Amino acid sequence: MTTAPRAELPDAAPHVLVVDDDRRLRELLARYLTDQGFRVTVAASAAEARARAQSVVFDAMVLDVMMPGENGFDYARSVRETSRVPILMLTARSNPNDRVMGLEIGADDYLPKPFEPRELTLRLSNIIKRSVSPREAAAETVTFGPFAFRIDRGELRRDDALIRITDREREILTILAAAGGANVEREQLAGPGGLAAERTVDVQINRLRRKTEVDPANPVFLQTVRGVGYRLAVD
Repeated sequence: MTTAPRAELPDAAPHVLVVDDDRRLRELLARYLTDQGFRVTVAASAAEARARAQSVVFDAMVLDVMMPGENGFDYARSVRETSRVPILMLTARSNPNDRVMGLEIGADDYLPKPFEPRELTLRLSNIIKRSVSPREAAAETVTFGPFAFRIDRGELRRDDALIRITDREREILTILAAAGGANVEREQLAGPGGLAAERTVDVQINRLRRKTEVDPANPVFLQTVRGVGYRLAVD
């Protein structure tokens, strides 16, 4: 059987992390959710999910309970220590105590296996909608000139074209964008490491300017604030 090519997903499509040790189910969920308009990243274990979450901010997580090693309950508990990402837990166990435990940990919803894919989609959409206020949704993207930086995903675009940036450049741009045009001290951008780290910030700023400025020597967007640090001239 042949399948029609999938349409390219819009930039605003929610990005979901699917964590399940069952390879077949991971693939089915990834295919189905993609067809329903979600961006999907998969992980086979809690350790792999944790590694994925270090570089991407997800809009929601579909998390299996029964996994070898660190189970879904333990991983959800650790996620809740630092994040409010919506979590939909899946389990083959129908014990009501498991559902209560998942909700007590901080899961947003709980769906027993086997499940109807359409119900999964509806529940996932609902927990994502509940988690984002209109103000937060508007603040996710910062624009400056022809550029748009999606803070939650760390994506920099010019019009519809994705601009490649390094992880360090992404970190600096995230801090500047979150400041909303306010001055940001060089030390805040540098993090630990003292003077050497501050000099590295200057290097990274210059590289970002080459990607965003018509004349990097006379920047319009990534402005130097003498004696302080830098600011991003947001719209």
